[in-house]
Amino acid sequence: MTFYYKTYSWANNSNQGISEETRKSWEFFADKKNWRIVQLPNGYYQTECQSLNANGEPSGEWTDITRRETIESAEAAIDASIDHYNKRLEFAKGPKVVKTFK
Repeated sequence: MTFYYKTYSWANNSNQGISEETRKSWEFFADKKNWRIVQLPNGYYQTECQSLNANGEPSGEWTDITRRETIESAEAAIDASIDHYNKRLEFAKGPKVVKTFK
């Protein structure tokens, strides 16, 4: 399954934001307990994420995301995905002040 990423820019869409459904799914995917690593018969490791149903609740099914040669690289892939979703959640909060001048 491929996840579709959609971003918004408040400069262009000031009256729009991230839907609550999207925000909840990002929060779900940003939680490491919703991920797992399984070893395949060929020796590779597959990262999987628990799927969400149409109501936004965990469905109990697991969706394969990526395959790696080592368990360490599989966990690194999960960490990178979690980081991606955390960045999206941070971006959804809107602009933040990074520097002010006197």
